Order: sequence, then C-alpha cells, then structure tokens
Amino acid sequence: MAKTIVVKQIGSPIRRPEIQRKTLIGLGLNKMNRTRELEDTPAIRGMINKIPHLVEIVEERG
Repeated sequence: MAKTIVVKQIGSPIRRPEIQRKTLIGLGLNKMNRTRELEDTPAIRGMINKIPHLVEIVEERG
C-alpha cells in the first residue's frame, strides 16, 4: 500500500500570485478548510513546499 498524506487548505488564494492559485487547484484544493488525501510522492511534496503558508499536512498514513 502506498503512503498517503492528508493535506488541508488553511489560507485563502485571494491576492496571491496566479502560480500559487494553480498549485492549490493542482492539489485539488479550492476552498478554505477543505482536505484531500493524496499519494505521498516527491511531486506532491514539492507542490506543498511551494505554498506552505496556504496548506498544512494534517496526517501521514501508511
């Protein structure tokens, strides 16, 4: 079973650069306090590291 992480959006994309908004959409987040369970890959970790002020890792599974 692959490792997964639960990511929660904690910041608003309002008044943020377009690239940060698109990164949120790429993670499947678009509204405050939404969570997504994503596969723990280097690509996903890189996206999270680009916007640490907008998302937080709630839980790591696997």
